[in-house]
Amino acid sequence: MAWTEKDIPDLHGRTAVVTGGNGGLGFQTALALAGAGAHVVVAARDPEKTATATARIRERVPEASLEVVPLDLGDLSVVATAARAVLDAHERVDLLVNNAGVMAMPQRTTADGFEMQLGVDHLGHWALTAHLLPALLRAPAARVVTVTSTARFMGGPLDPADPHMTRRYRAWGSYARAKMANYHFGLGLQQRFARAGVAAASLIAHPGLSNTDLQARTVREGGGGWAGAFGHAVTARSGMTPLEGARPQLRAATDPAAAGGELYAPRFGSHGAPVRRPVLRRFDLAKQIDVLWAVSERETGIPLEVPPA
Repeated sequence: MAWTEKDIPDLHGRTAVVTGGNGGLGFQTALALAGAGAHVVVAARDPEKTATATARIRERVPEASLEVVPLDLGDLSVVATAARAVLDAHERVDLLVNNAGVMAMPQRTTADGFEMQLGVDHLGHWALTAHLLPALLRAPAARVVTVTSTARFMGGPLDPADPHMTRRYRAWGSYARAKMANYHFGLGLQQRFARAGVAAASLIAHPGLSNTDLQARTVREGGGGWAGAFGHAVTARSGMTPLEGARPQLRAATDPAAAGGELYAPRFGSHGAPVRRPVLRRFDLAKQIDVLWAVSERETGIPLEVPPA
């Protein structure tokens, strides 16, 4: 039998933080976790959209335990404020789903001067995870799930001398690099958890071809060129539903058999039931993770190292 959200175990007593939990994959993730009994912190940027999303969750799950924390991953000061709100309200965080992101945007920068896609998709999540690390380590067996994409294969490695592509910006190339950063971040965080001997685990997931607002927003924002418009049309016609696309990250977050360092994705790459897929060990994987750590710490000014158990 294929794994679905019905296989999520009882999550009463668990606290989950979902970035971008007000739409698309994030909404389906928040809905499923709340349905399993978790207290879900919906961390998202648009207050009106978030209010609508939480109302929809309560319609589906009247007993849902929800909390809203404003989060703009493109502003590190807001990320710090959001993390402080979570830490003040919760001694521990059991699940952190780094889900939110933007795709193939026109060249622009975050409040901190980072290239938008690297800044939102990776550096904002880097900072949030670092700030929440004490609460994650206080949980009996926390999980951090970071959402990547098969688009990561389209880009080159992160250039430490020009991480924000100021010399030669390409919308899709930047997106691919950001998604590769998510991939390396998830694997690198698991390495650090393992070295420290802590019970926390870091996993990665990708949603395949899922029909969410991500593609439509790319077109609305004037990004992605003809490929963005073509991709939007293809996804609208043949993409999986948001719920189907969210199942890999839900399985990574909740399946008792899932382990740190694993990748969950649709069985057939772009479509299919959520399954564990092999992590392709490129010969320079360790080097790329080290580069990502150094660049991320340098750009954000926020270290992310796990203290020994």
